[in-house]
Amino acid sequence: MNTNSRTRSTVQSFADIKADFDAIVGSINYATMTTVDAAGRPRSRVLIPVWETGGEVPTGWLGTYRTPVKAAHIAGNPHVTFSYWSPAQNTVAVDTVASWTDDPDERAHVWDLYRHGSPPGAGYDPGQFWQGPDDPAFQVLRLSPWRIQVLRGRDLVSGIPARIWRGSLQGD
Repeated sequence: MNTNSRTRSTVQSFADIKADFDAIVGSINYATMTTVDAAGRPRSRVLIPVWETGGEVPTGWLGTYRTPVKAAHIAGNPHVTFSYWSPAQNTVAVDTVASWTDDPDERAHVWDLYRHGSPPGAGYDPGQFWQGPDDPAFQVLRLSPWRIQVLRGRDLVSGIPARIWRGSLQGD
């Protein structure tokens, strides 16, 4: 990609892609979460993160089980990617830094985000898997995005590049 195309596809603020981010994530719901092991090998699983997108910088949350594999991967390398894809070729890729939180208020907040959908259309009733936000099996990952890429299928076929937002952590 040449510099001019790269510049045109980079947005200045998350607000520039928020509407498409919310629409795509809300319609897909499931994301492929990829971590890496100590040898640098990727491991993917399908999960449902929820997102708070009202501020200048989005925050993601993942209610999940703290499996030995997931915990070891995140302890060794907290960089985690979430990928959303629809048959209409709408995609969102979210590169994050993940960290476990045991804060009771955050756990209750995340529980409510799942129940109400964040963004609308995303989420589910976590009571299907856990007894409540205080259930020891209900673990929460805070997801701090540093790069988000959004591409609508209609833009893809028109030759319009993906739009990319970058936060304070610079990666690729």
